[in-house]
Amino acid sequence: MARVAVWRGGAEVTLENVALPEPGPGETLVEIDLATVCGSDHHTVAGRRPGACPSVLGHEGVGRVVGTGRRVVWGVTVSCGACDRCRRGLTAKCRSVRKLGHEAYEAAWPLSGTYATHVLLPAGTAVVPVPDALADEVAAPAGCATATVMAALERAGSLRERRVLVVGAGMLGLTAVAAAADAGAAEIVVSDVDPARLELARAFGATWTVTAGQALPPVDVALDFSGAAAAVEAALGALDIGGSLVLVGSVSPGRAIAVDPEAVVRGWRSVSGVHNYEPRHLEQAVAFLAASERPWAELVEEPVGLDRLGDVLTTELGRPRASVRPRED
Repeated sequence: MARVAVWRGGAEVTLENVALPEPGPGETLVEIDLATVCGSDHHTVAGRRPGACPSVLGHEGVGRVVGTGRRVVWGVTVSCGACDRCRRGLTAKCRSVRKLGHEAYEAAWPLSGTYATHVLLPAGTAVVPVPDALADEVAAPAGCATATVMAALERAGSLRERRVLVVGAGMLGLTAVAAAADAGAAEIVVSDVDPARLELARAFGATWTVTAGQALPPVDVALDFSGAAAAVEAALGALDIGGSLVLVGSVSPGRAIAVDPEAVVRGWRSVSGVHNYEPRHLEQAVAFLAASERPWAELVEEPVGLDRLGDVLTTELGRPRASVRPRED
């Protein structure tokens, strides 16, 4: 039997047993070693973004394939591989996309989230091996935070000798700071409302930091992970000639922003968005983390059991990621 934590609204979480399925063609059954708590789950539970309820939340995790013991991480999206979007290489926006940790709790796919002892990965889910040397708390965020950053950096283009602005120093922002430093950025400016997170940003490679609301210097690339309308407007205004803004954090409803189209045209500026990622980005995420020597484990809180998930989902902790160890060893 698998043990799952079913979110039923607010802080209400019930623990239930689910019979372990026999994986079908293309499916992978994984026993979860550790799940990390993405900020999107906090937004869902708080009502800031829509989400299926009841459901088994959670989409960042690391575990071992049942039957082989192979250690893996997995993608957020499940794609058909055959629709026009999949054929164009936009599997994250598949016409019939399903998402780990975002589906209704029902008999057809009860093991659909990572806040459980097991998860069943349907055919069409990216599955990437993980080196045993990579700690659980470092590997788990690869399936959302790290892979999403890899997609955002690909969209931004080469960062070598470019001035980069990172808005929001949460898990994704800190990952972007480290990746930009590794990519040879000339300067990395980080903006956030939290002084503690700005301090973390310096440890991960920021050249200098700015408290949100203060004036920003001219930059060549801006990456927004905050989703705050005022921050997006400030980032757009900071773009120098030929600059580009990649939006990542705007995943919940908010006010429209002001854009001066003449300034965009005359300044050869561009604005693009990234939501989720492609399988190659998950592979890049694992390789990036495996090669990195930064203190990733310090960004993750000590794990709790499934019985404390309700508290974790409704409490903002000090570190960018809370974590859950589903099994009671």
